[in-house]
Amino acid sequence: MSKDLPDRTENGLYLYGVSLGASNGDQLSEKDLKLKGLLGGGIFTLASRGLTAVVQECDSSFSTEDPKRVSEWVLIHQSVVDAAWEKFETIIPFGFGTVIVSKEGRSARENLIDWLAREGESLKRKLEKLKGRAEYGIQISWNPELMVPRVTKNDVMIQRLKEEICSKAPGTAYLLKQRLENLLSKRLEIAADAYFKEFYQKLSGCVEQVRVEKVRKEEAPLQMLMNLSCLTEKRNLLNLSAELDKLSKIEGFFVRFTGPWPPYSFVSV
Repeated sequence: MSKDLPDRTENGLYLYGVSLGASNGDQLSEKDLKLKGLLGGGIFTLASRGLTAVVQECDSSFSTEDPKRVSEWVLIHQSVVDAAWEKFETIIPFGFGTVIVSKEGRSARENLIDWLAREGESLKRKLEKLKGRAEYGIQISWNPELMVPRVTKNDVMIQRLKEEICSKAPGTAYLLKQRLENLLSKRLEIAADAYFKEFYQKLSGCVEQVRVEKVRKEEAPLQMLMNLSCLTEKRNLLNLSAELDKLSKIEGFFVRFTGPWPPYSFVSV
């Protein structure tokens, strides 16, 4: 890939998302959304068979080797999905880079109509399940340094090692310190697992669906304990907010709550 955008040959349709629309049979109706998308392209909707696709025209394939440009495009993609979600209230968001192309003598628009017809019932069922719902992110981190006294308070083995370290010669004490560090690490792992299970049980009872995501690296001394994507009704956040408030007040733990977002983590097409 030697350049950011290849010469225009044939148009494709960049797909941002699909929402419910008026039933208009096989006819394809178009409406300008007055939004700008990737590379400044105009965003519009194509509606068919009771579904509305949020799209823009684009080349059948586009790419870049510039990471900064990719980051900019991803942000634009997300902003268009957010705007469409706000307008239509319910949307199935598509991931960055989804392009419907012309194929086997059929235009991108014709292929879009075919796809909406083929997947229409499945898409409508998913959209009905997503009505009034949003995705929220929950990250809980802890400071292991603050947790060590709590975790080891009644640990006889650790107390015994500490006493031996104080009474032994430097060489032996050094080896015992290594044993102590390894033991503390294991104790913290056990505690982290227990806290994860406890918090997960409490939080999952406040939402409809939960996905466990990969934890992210934090600045020392913090460590992310859990990273959850949650789906729930936008109007039903009282219990979740109350539970998060309780967790945020536990010494050594830090809670980050984000959203509402379109339900990226809870749809697959």
